[in-house]
Amino acid sequence: MDQRITVKIGEREYVLKAPTPEHEELFRLAAQAVDKRLKSYLASYPDKTPADLLSFVALNECVSRIQAQRKMDASLKEVDSLKTDIESYLKSIDKK
Repeated sequence: MDQRITVKIGEREYVLKAPTPEHEELFRLAAQAVDKRLKSYLASYPDKTPADLLSFVALNECVSRIQAQRKMDASLKEVDSLKTDIESYLKSIDKK
């Protein structure tokens, strides 16, 4: 059963439904990260609207996610390459 939780971002509170305790933790951590980034942008750009600042946060978070995905993809390719190398090595010593 979904649990209703409240998170605060900026000056606003949002009620969310968390289907699992893990989701609740993720929602809370994400809200804290967004709020922290929002406050940082507010300090740097006090003349910008909340919508502008939240757009900056969203863009920055998406860039971070894309970078992390690319790193993970590269790591998976490296793992596959190492697996192939190990299998080849094991076959070569098995033939001896």
